[in-house]
Amino acid sequence: MNRLDDVLILVVDDDPDVLDGIDLALRSEGARTLRAIDGNEAILFWRSHAPQVVVLDMMLPKRSGFLVLEELTEAETPPIVVMVTANEGKRHMSYAKSLGVHAYLNKPIPLETLIQTISDLRREGSPPASE
Repeated sequence: MNRLDDVLILVVDDDPDVLDGIDLALRSEGARTLRAIDGNEAILFWRSHAPQVVVLDMMLPKRSGFLVLEELTEAETPPIVVMVTANEGKRHMSYAKSLGVHAYLNKPIPLETLIQTISDLRREGSPPASE
């Protein structure tokens, strides 16, 4: 049995190599995946497919990760959101946490860390990250 069997995960990143790597790692653990390359596509896929988990890059074309995060966390049934970013600023992390992100990981992220984070959040019932 895989850690992410039959979990629908939306992966949002504008870098095709990052998208491919995360997608492959999640599918190898049994997840079903959707892929979006910008913030608008992320919202469209989230609305039409209702994934349980969203792996969300902060810096995206068309709509920033923060704007996507705001919409996701204000939903009636919000998904687990793991924000991934190359930005090391504490201010951005604090803002993401204030919006209700469940985990905030800095790139480059070891794929094992990402998989374990998602697995742990699903098992814990996904409380938002604390300051």
